[in-house]
Amino acid sequence: MPIDTSMLVLVTVIVLFVFTTFIILMSRYRKCPSDKVMVIYGKVGNNQDGTQRSAKCIHGGAAFIWPIIQSYEYLDLTPVSISVDLKNALSKQNIRIDVPSRFTVGISTEVGIMQNAAERLLGLKMDEIERLAEDIIFGQLRLIIATMEIEEINTDRDKFLDAVSGNVETELKKIGLRLINVNVTDINDESGYISALGKEAASKAINDAKVSVALADKTGAIGAADAERDQRINVAASNSEAIKGENEAKAAIAESDAIRREREAESLKRATAAENIQAALAREESYAAERAAELARAELEKARLEADVIVKMEIEKRRLELEAEAEAEQMRRRAKGEADSIMMKMQAEAAGMREMLTKQAEGLKNIVDAAGGEANDAIRLMVADKLEELTKIQVDAIKNIKIDKVTVWDSGKGSEDGKNSTANFISGMMKSIPPMQEIFDMAGMQLPSYLGTEKGAQPDVTNSVEAE
Repeated sequence: MPIDTSMLVLVTVIVLFVFTTFIILMSRYRKCPSDKVMVIYGKVGNNQDGTQRSAKCIHGGAAFIWPIIQSYEYLDLTPVSISVDLKNALSKQNIRIDVPSRFTVGISTEVGIMQNAAERLLGLKMDEIERLAEDIIFGQLRLIIATMEIEEINTDRDKFLDAVSGNVETELKKIGLRLINVNVTDINDESGYISALGKEAASKAINDAKVSVALADKTGAIGAADAERDQRINVAASNSEAIKGENEAKAAIAESDAIRREREAESLKRATAAENIQAALAREESYAAERAAELARAELEKARLEADVIVKMEIEKRRLELEAEAEAEQMRRRAKGEADSIMMKMQAEAAGMREMLTKQAEGLKNIVDAAGGEANDAIRLMVADKLEELTKIQVDAIKNIKIDKVTVWDSGKGSEDGKNSTANFISGMMKSIPPMQEIFDMAGMQLPSYLGTEKGAQPDVTNSVEAE
């Protein structure tokens, strides 16, 4: 039976199409590694309240990624170690401390927290995630330190770390991260308060050890004294019983017994005295031990009080030094500003004076040039220019003199020059005005000939012509 070629081609095409479709579908099936979170976004379904889901997170396992309507990316679960070098954090006691620490964080695999990571961290680089976490840790660490005293932070590290872990992890979960580990390297402060606390604790431990040794010495001395006392009592009791038996046995020998009793009494006296002496010594040692314990307790109390006072005084001293330095710096800057202002003012005045003198010199030079280079002629020009003003000043000197009336008793007789008294009086008043010739002489100039010449002097024709 011949094979239909068209049917064979159709079957081949169908098989190829099915195979290709299968390959494509298999290529869209993605497995999630254990160190990553696969985030599927696009058309991923609805939430329980009916709202559209932004993403679907898978940790472990595999999922089918629908073409066109879905896509995927991975979030790396590798932990990130962040060094937080916190400085000048303000504690509850208003003392600034340094708390260098290291935090280890990573993307959380909890269901709700993974969703936060997919919404807020997807597409960010690892260093960007690290900076974001570092900002959150810095803020929460300062907040926790501000609510605790230095003694709590320094001595109760577990409480401090629990508070840090709780607050920091709560904030990190909001962006999809979890806190893996916290390691506080050291705690320091600028004022030396923590160092003072350490010295106080060491001093207290030393003093407690001294007190314990003194108490142990006291107990040992008392025990030794009690043992020696019991020994002496028992020995004395045994001797007393033996002496009593001997006395009863030797009652017949009265003289010998009397001598023996005297000796025994003497021995008993010495024994009693020795016991009293030992008891007194034991009590003295006991009192000495108690006194040493009290002295140690007093030294401990004194050291504690000195530590409190010294720390407070050191803080106050530092505050006063800073205030004094700030005030001195303000005074220096104010003085420098005033000096600069005075210097600028003096420079401006000097520049103005230099400009004025320069202009005056230029004016005088122009006057000398106008006078043909002769300095004397230039002076005469300047005086001639001011002659009207000088004459006015001369006239103003007497114009305000008010003479309401002049009464002259004249006898009518003439003087040697033929003038009477009234004429001489009027002439004297006119002569009180400076003559024109004297004004020109004072100015170094010569009166023009047309204004008059002295008697016996020849008129200066040249000057007259020039004046005309």
